[in-house]
Amino acid sequence: MRQRHIFGTVFTVEAAIAGAVFLAVLGLLAWTLLRHRGGHPPARAAERAERPRLEAYYVGALAAFAVFLVAWTAWQNHREHPAAGPRPLRVDVTGFQWCWTFRYPGSPAHRSVTGTCKGRDMPTLVVPAGRTVQLRLTSRDVVHSLWVPGLRYKTDAFPHHVNTLTLTLDRAGRWRGRCAEFCGRRHHTMDFWIKAVPPRAYDRWAHGGTATA
Repeated sequence: MRQRHIFGTVFTVEAAIAGAVFLAVLGLLAWTLLRHRGGHPPARAAERAERPRLEAYYVGALAAFAVFLVAWTAWQNHREHPAAGPRPLRVDVTGFQWCWTFRYPGSPAHRSVTGTCKGRDMPTLVVPAGRTVQLRLTSRDVVHSLWVPGLRYKTDAFPHHVNTLTLTLDRAGRWRGRCAEFCGRRHHTMDFWIKAVPPRAYDRWAHGGTATA
């Protein structure tokens, strides 16, 4: 998935930069400790109070890293959220203790999917593959969090508030989601499925049929 790939790339590059900086600082610290460890005569104090050239290199390196990280991250964010195309499919998502309800206000059959999240009674969020979908999340009682680990999607659902999450699943498939915010006794059972089907299969489902791929 595009979003998952971009997230993985950003995380890898920024983690590599952070690791390199950490190792550089650790190396300088170790070199300083070894150079001035006990048993060696104390080093003579430097006669120069300032080193403007060294300080300029240091500031320049920090500025270059900062500019790169900001610009590159903004570019990746633009790739993840391209310019608006056709109007996205709207799905209203409501979390409650302890399951989910998915409503499709624009579907011909006014589809609504819910469950108890007990055993195999898990609701399925059906979306068309290749089409932009906007989830509008809220909660009926306490704070919940819609999380799909396999797709790197995660957004909180608050009472009396609507959060939006825009996603596009570029291929058919099924992934398991769960609540990522502790919400009470049965929080650990609050799972659901997100299922992407071909557009024609989704249209049949939206008209009251079954969501077969």
